[in-house]
This record gives sequence, structure tokens and C-alpha cells, in this order.
Amino acid sequence: MKLLKSFAIALSLISAFVKAETDQQRLSAVDLFQLEYAADLEISPNGDRVYFVRHFMDIQSDKKLGNIWFVDLDGKMRPLTSGKHSDRGLALSPDGQKLAYTSNASGSSQIHMMWLDNGQQAKLTNLQEAPAQLSWSPDGRFLAFSQFVPEETKAPVSLKGKPSDAKWAEPAVFIDDLYYRQDGAGYNKPGHQQIFVLSTDGGTPRQLTFDAFDHGGPLSWGADGQHLYFSANRHADHEMVPLNTELYRLAIDSGEIQALTDRNGPDQSPHVSPDGKWLAYLGFDDKGTNYENQRLYLMPTEGGKNKVLTSDLDRSINQIQWDAKSKGLYFSFDDMGKTKLAYQSLNGNRQILTDTLGGQSLGRPYASGEFAVSKGDAVAFSYSVPSRPADVALVKSGKTKVLTHLNEDALGHKTLARVEEIWFKSSADNLDIQGWVAYPPDFDPAKQYPLILEIHGGPVANYGPHFASEIQLYAAAGYVVLYVNPRGSDSYGEDFAQKIHLNYPSQDYDDLMSGVDALIKKGNIDPKRLYVTGGSGGGVLTAWIVGHTDRFKAAVVAKPVINWFSFVLTADYYPFFTQYWFGKKPWEDMQGYMQRSPISYVGNVKTPTMLLTGEADYRTPISETEQFYQALKLQGVETAMVRIPGASHGIYMRPSNLMSKVEYILWWFSQYQPAQEP
Repeated sequence: MKLLKSFAIALSLISAFVKAETDQQRLSAVDLFQLEYAADLEISPNGDRVYFVRHFMDIQSDKKLGNIWFVDLDGKMRPLTSGKHSDRGLALSPDGQKLAYTSNASGSSQIHMMWLDNGQQAKLTNLQEAPAQLSWSPDGRFLAFSQFVPEETKAPVSLKGKPSDAKWAEPAVFIDDLYYRQDGAGYNKPGHQQIFVLSTDGGTPRQLTFDAFDHGGPLSWGADGQHLYFSANRHADHEMVPLNTELYRLAIDSGEIQALTDRNGPDQSPHVSPDGKWLAYLGFDDKGTNYENQRLYLMPTEGGKNKVLTSDLDRSINQIQWDAKSKGLYFSFDDMGKTKLAYQSLNGNRQILTDTLGGQSLGRPYASGEFAVSKGDAVAFSYSVPSRPADVALVKSGKTKVLTHLNEDALGHKTLARVEEIWFKSSADNLDIQGWVAYPPDFDPAKQYPLILEIHGGPVANYGPHFASEIQLYAAAGYVVLYVNPRGSDSYGEDFAQKIHLNYPSQDYDDLMSGVDALIKKGNIDPKRLYVTGGSGGGVLTAWIVGHTDRFKAAVVAKPVINWFSFVLTADYYPFFTQYWFGKKPWEDMQGYMQRSPISYVGNVKTPTMLLTGEADYRTPISETEQFYQALKLQGVETAMVRIPGASHGIYMRPSNLMSKVEYILWWFSQYQPAQEP
């Protein structure tokens, strides 16, 4: 008997040890503070060195910070800056000898310069507002940049009679601007984004634009060093036509501004060719739809007739950069959940170089990525795989080489979810839909698992096979996770994205349910343990789902829109939403607004539903969450509300907020786990 008891104790200890070891091998929420990723890439002219910002999470300040590093072709890395601050916006000089960047190392965001031959650094500015969009002149003598310039305003009412020693309330705030608050920034200060130029030897920046418009980047110099190209919306009705930007040429000496484009639609991201003859840029004709492909255009730098270089590509162009000989352009675009890098000569020949850009969206598996081109044919880019955040890689002569492995120390010993692609037909109309499945680290094909359906926002956006801490954490907790690109997602062409134009939510609901059904048919999902969550547009669809089906055991609706009527009258970019998502103002189509509002179907909801939103969210204000919470309470539905103090729409900006989001979602789902059959 004693022998059996001793044996049982030994088995128990072994089991506890194995479980502890297994737990150590799985990703946990606090591991988010160990993650790093590469961004702001620049490459030396000869392609032998890549400069980048190595972003990291500081557990003491609960912030994402970043320092500058470089890596050579052998994978040897060296830091160029260090410390608990944020460096960003790298801009390498034309000769590759200096690196300009912005940094808050001094306590505020300023322009810094580094001499790469000896590592010396200097702070060049003492600005009152943060600079952005650094751009070198061709001769390396000047930096152009943009900066917010405040404007003085005076309240129309000034109270009289206050005694000198009285303590009255703070004065009333007078607002008459169309755009008066912005998600992530709070209530707007009066003023505009203006363009400046600064000697690279330091000194006083000179303001070049003064009109009451926002003048944006990227900024591109003409080959003569006497002109700057930029995009802006300088139309008289610019506030009510938010997408109608044009390209402009600015004479640096005189300040004269010449418009180069004139159409209804955005013209932006100007890039002058190295030989100074051509101006490449991005844009599209605004047809009032929810989505149009952004195309690559070309015109002479003096202005004139343009031509489209990507008319045959049914995808939207992201980043562009010229080759050194002005013979063609490199550009990126999203295609079926992946971000591709391509090169296209001016005569139209196009070559795909890689489809592995990404890895810079740590929370959820959104498309992302960037690249930088040397004077040869070497291209550095942010490298994405489902098991790691962005590393630095190089593609040259058709071959890709990964230069960094930033997260091997944090993730190399972890057992992560395996991510698998899935295609299925929508029950609505047989439309082909793509998705991905993340399996728990110890997945056993002979068992059945609970499922989390995780829905992306946007709604025009896309998920893909990229690292995502939220997906990995759900899988580590024992769930199979399904994420899908329903109709309305981009990266599948204009028609696919426009299927939700004036029709959202709609058959995208059927796409999502068809994905759940397709996965259940594979035999590894317990249909009695289905859960659903999503944020922003995904929150809209999650709220829509619980109003249309009871098949999910529990739901978490994150930062949603519940009532389109109230949303467009409280969200930050309300002129855009009314024009492009509805085509009419709320009082012009009350029935249409309410038919598409999840609040209209709250009487059908029986699913236990938790809501989660940042209290400083001005994109989908927390009043939307409060409406649904109170409606569910009135209906007697099990519900709870999680408010993230100080968080904007981008909850993940503070690592601990991302942890809170995941942990609350997992806790809520754990409350509604049915008893397992023996």
C-alpha cells in the first residue's frame, strides 16, 4: 500500500513538473514585454549595411521605445543609440555618410544628426512641436521637414468681475472647427502642419508654407535642389472633401506654390526620379465608394500629362521608391493577405521580388511592412513569418537573406501556434473566402477543441500569415483560432472590397459563419464551444453576429460601432464616414442607418456579451459601447463592460493594455465553458 501511495505521489510530482515545463514553453501575456521588431529601414548606397529602429517594450514605463541599430550582410549588428527613449524617422544622406532622425532623448521630439564615420551625434533643433517627414536635399546641405505650427485664438467671451484672490472654475472652451478632436491625439489645438527647411549644419529652421492648410509628406526634392514636392488639400472646401489632395511644387527661394494635379481624388506620396525628369506618385479617382485601388502614376516634374503604371494590377499600391538609374520603381502591395514587393520598369515589365513583407503589427495579424532601396539592386525590407515579429531581410538578385533574428531569445524556446491557410465558399453566393487557422501548441488531431473566431477591423483591411500576439495567446490558452478576410477586405481587388459599399454589415456575416462551418467539418472543433470576438469593424460584426445567431457560447465586442446614427455624429472623421460609408446624412436616411446598426437587433441577443473599449477612443467613442451595454442590461442578457483608462482606439499602444484586452477576453470565455462529457 505504501508503495502504491509513493508511486502515486511520484506520478503527481512528475505531472506537475511536466505541466510547469509546458507552461514555460507557451507564450504568456507578460511575454509581450520581451518582443522586439524592426522598422524605419534605411540601406547604405552600396547595400552592405541596413540601418533600422529596433523597437522594444519597456516594462517600467509600459511604453514602446526604440533605438537605432545597423546590421551588415553577415548578420553582425551594432547599436548606434541606446537608452529608454524613441528614435524614429531615419533618413540617410545621399552620400551615406550621415543619418538624420527624430528622437525624444532630450525630453521632446527633435531632429538629430549622426556622423557615421565616427559615431558622433548632435541635436540640431529646439522645436516646440514634433518634426516629421525628414528629407535630404540632393547635395546633402539641407533637410526639409514638416511641423505643426500653432495659431493663436481668442475666446469670444471673457468673464469680468473675478476678484484677484478668487478661485473660479476653468474657463469654458469654445470650439467652432469642423474637426475638433482626433483619436490618439485628443482635442485639436488650432494650427496647421507646415513645411520647413534646415541646414544640415544646424541653425534655425526656415518656414516655407504659411497658408491655413495642412501640408504633408513625404516631401521630395527636385534634382536641382530648388524645389520641394508635397501633397495637400488646399481646396476652399477642403474640410468637407477629406480625400481630395493634390500634388504641389514649392519654390524654396520664393515660396511660390504650383499645383501639378487637379482631379477629384487623392494625389499623394510624390517621389522625384534621381535624374529629375519624372514625378511618381499614388492616387485614384474618387467615385464615392468605400474603396478604390490606389494606383501608381507618372508625370514630368514640371507637370503635364500623366500615365498610370499599374492599370493592369487590381491591387492598391502602398510604398514606392525609384531605382538609382530612374529606369523603374519598386513598390509594395497587399495580395491575398500577404504584402508583396515588386519592381516595375517604366516600359511596364513587372517582377515580384518577395511576398514576405510585414511583421510590424504585433497585436493582430494585419498587413504591414516597409522597404528601402540601395543604389544597386539590393532591397532591405521588414521580414514577416507567422512565428516572429518583423526582422530585417535583404533581397538581391532574386535571393532573400534574413539578416536579423531579433526574437530568438524571447521566442526560440517557446512552442507557438502553427498557422495554416484555409479557403472555403460563402453560403451567401459561393464567393471564395480566405482565412487562417492557428492551432494550440499541443494540438492533437484526435481531439476536439474550443474555437475563437477573431474578426478584423477596418472594415477595409486584411489579415494574413503574420505574427500576432493576440492570436498566439488565444492558441496558447488551448483554443483553435480562426481569422478570416470576409468580403470588404482589401488585397483581393476592387470588386471584392466594394461588395460592402453601402452594405455593411451584410453578407460578410455569411462569410464568417461559412468559415466556422468549414472548420467544424474538419472534425477538430467542438460545436458546443464556439466563441467570437473582434475589434473596431470586427466589433461591429461581433455585435451583429450575436444579434443574428445564438451559436456562440460567449462574445467579446471590442471598440465597436453599435448605432451608426450616433457614431457619425460623435466620431472624429465624421465627414468621411457620412460620405463614403452611407452617402447620406443620418436624418436623410434614418431607416438605412438603423437597418445596419447592431443596436436594432439587440432584442434577439441571448449570447453572454462583454464589451471592451478605451475611454479616450474618439474613432469609435465609448458611448457606442455604453449604448450596447445598457441595452443588453435592459434585455436581461449577461453582459459586462471593460473600460481601458486613457486608451485611444489603438489599445495596443501600451503593452499592458494589450495584456488586459487578451486576459479579459480569455477570462470571459472561461466563464462559459460547458461541462465536458466523460
